Amino acid sequence: MEAKKKHSLPDGERNALCIREQFQIREKGFISEHGALSINALRRNPEENICNIRTPYQMDKDSIVYSNAFRRLKHKTQVFLSPLGDHYRTRLTHTLEVAEISRNLARALRLNEDLAEAIALGHDLGHTPFGHAGETALIEVHSPHFSHADQSLRVVDCLENRGRGLNLTWEVRDGILKHSKGFGNIIPATSGERAITVEGRLVRIADIMAYLNHDLDDALRGKVICREDIPDICTRKLGKSHSQRASIMMEQLVYNSRSQDGKFTLDMGKETLHAMTILRKFLYEKVYRSPAVHNEFIKAKKIITGLYIHFLENPDILQLELEKMEMAPWDSSRNLLKRSACDIIASMTDRYALNLYTKLFFPKPLV
Repeated sequence: MEAKKKHSLPDGERNALCIREQFQIREKGFISEHGALSINALRRNPEENICNIRTPYQMDKDSIVYSNAFRRLKHKTQVFLSPLGDHYRTRLTHTLEVAEISRNLARALRLNEDLAEAIALGHDLGHTPFGHAGETALIEVHSPHFSHADQSLRVVDCLENRGRGLNLTWEVRDGILKHSKGFGNIIPATSGERAITVEGRLVRIADIMAYLNHDLDDALRGKVICREDIPDICTRKLGKSHSQRASIMMEQLVYNSRSQDGKFTLDMGKETLHAMTILRKFLYEKVYRSPAVHNEFIKAKKIITGLYIHFLENPDILQLELEKMEMAPWDSSRNLLKRSACDIIASMTDRYALNLYTKLFFPKPLV
């Protein structure tokens, strides 16, 4: 429960409810029994982040949007590395699309829109440069247990604000951690994989809805595939355009989800879920592993690997980069050199990693 705080109100209004408290009372009237009320939000440090106007989840949204990690998303790859066209998605535009879908779904299902949006805005903060090529490289060179979901939680807990973190609510942190399971089920069957809130589970599905749609768009735009390549069942069940696919996916989730025995189950319907699964498999085989994408990813992995090894051999350079990124310095007493090297690389944008690699490893001509 959020700690009480004296309101900074005029003398004559000290006994009145502040705007946040008024809104939290209204929440009880429009959020269903399965949604998360912001008055019940929990923080690791309940004495911080209390506002008279904004609810805890609204404050989490602001903390994320104003973070350095969020701003860096605009120069991180979604699928295509350094595309020349202005209309290809980046990790930032992907995040905004997930946030929009999440909020629309939460509103339709009478869940907490602010919580869903906060989770969506923070879900990819720990994503590496060069998309999943960077993630794969860190898995190979740093740890087989590395994942961008774990790293996103680490960003908001340990890396932002020079190591102080953002002090987000437990519900937002849990949703960020459990938003992804690689190529796992779209709707996970194992309870341990599911977020503790319905909003968190919703964001996982919204994330998949978003990338299925926009990655298909970008692959068509980049002529990696043509429309005739798309499996027929996906076109018949999901639609021919981005707008149709998005509407059908959202409507099917809203109308098939249900409350039963006091629990709320998110459901897409068998046909829609099957078509989405086929579309995802198609994208993995024909887009993400296509020569046009995969060959560039091999180059990107070499950059990540080279930087990681160089940081381990040159801690002074690592320390300098941590200062530039406004992150906490590495703790030599606890032997966290490898962890800090991983953190700094995962935090880099594509262009920053490429420019640093060029600076460190390319010879400089004499003038």
